[in-house]
Amino acid sequence: MVRRCVRRCVVRRYLLLLTTAAVLAAPLASSQSPRTHELRLLPQHVHWGYYDATLKPVLTVAPGDTVRVETMIAGGLARLRAAGVPESEIPESLKAVEAAITERGPGAHPLTGPIRVEGAEPGDVLEVRILGFEFLHPFGVAGFIPGSGTLPDEFPYSRFKLFRFDLARGVTEFAPGIALRLAPFFGSIGVAPNPIVRRVSSGPPGHHTGNLDNKELVAGSTLYVPVHVPGALLSVGDAHAMQGDGEVTLTALETSVRGTIQVILRKGMRLNWPRAETPTHYIAMGLHPDLDEASKLATREVIDFLVSEKNLTRDEAYILTSVAVDLRVTQLVDGTKGVHAMIAKSIFAK
Repeated sequence: MVRRCVRRCVVRRYLLLLTTAAVLAAPLASSQSPRTHELRLLPQHVHWGYYDATLKPVLTVAPGDTVRVETMIAGGLARLRAAGVPESEIPESLKAVEAAITERGPGAHPLTGPIRVEGAEPGDVLEVRILGFEFLHPFGVAGFIPGSGTLPDEFPYSRFKLFRFDLARGVTEFAPGIALRLAPFFGSIGVAPNPIVRRVSSGPPGHHTGNLDNKELVAGSTLYVPVHVPGALLSVGDAHAMQGDGEVTLTALETSVRGTIQVILRKGMRLNWPRAETPTHYIAMGLHPDLDEASKLATREVIDFLVSEKNLTRDEAYILTSVAVDLRVTQLVDGTKGVHAMIAKSIFAK
């Protein structure tokens, strides 16, 4: 009888300890669950025209967290006004940033951030999952300015055109009989460069990723960004409602958005250049002032991907790239040319 009582007491005590441990652990588990953050378009959240490792983060997130981040149109309000947008239709948040941010350049892009990612170190990779977009205003502009674009000598003047969005249908009418489907994305998603290079322009993309202007990076896509400084210092901006490959005038359909991204930290996933993934394709990229060199870099990146991820030999990867991979001109007009290589997932066995 005494032994049975002792056993019951021991069991009860063990169960009490388990219950107490579970109660104590519950707040810890909750604190480690992914969170959703709001990064509104406010002057204190914006730096204009550059990426820089000395910038102080405006938000710190844990790996796995989601951020709803607002960004304003590249070039600021001058483009909206040049296209004839009435002052009454320009959101006050854009006007506040325009008035407050006087330190600008050398690039034209207001960038929201930087966002510090806990645990990110040089040599890691940020997996930026692009979840969705909302427009901050139901219109955008596109056009050109003197001395820019692919044909500057033929268009030595400035013109901007206003595009009204039919949000219910997801289209914009360019002209009677010409309807364009909206496909929003961030033109620029980048991290701070290595501190030794100091501030870099938001115009050309590079090792910091930045202004890729890759129209494939719509909702449902993922961008893999190499990290160069502790915390990564991720910034985003240059939202486009749509764009053609090449972006020949220097502008896409420029707009302002609230975009939702999830940031995953990939420890030990070393990349030299950004990569991306859509539901249907893997994407390798080449960035260089010379278009031929950009194509070579994209081809090498495809080969490296196929060797490391699909276990092909380099010879096999080179041949497969020629017969099954599409090289596309991302953009021609940012100083650094972009080529992205589209690798269809359907060619690989499940």
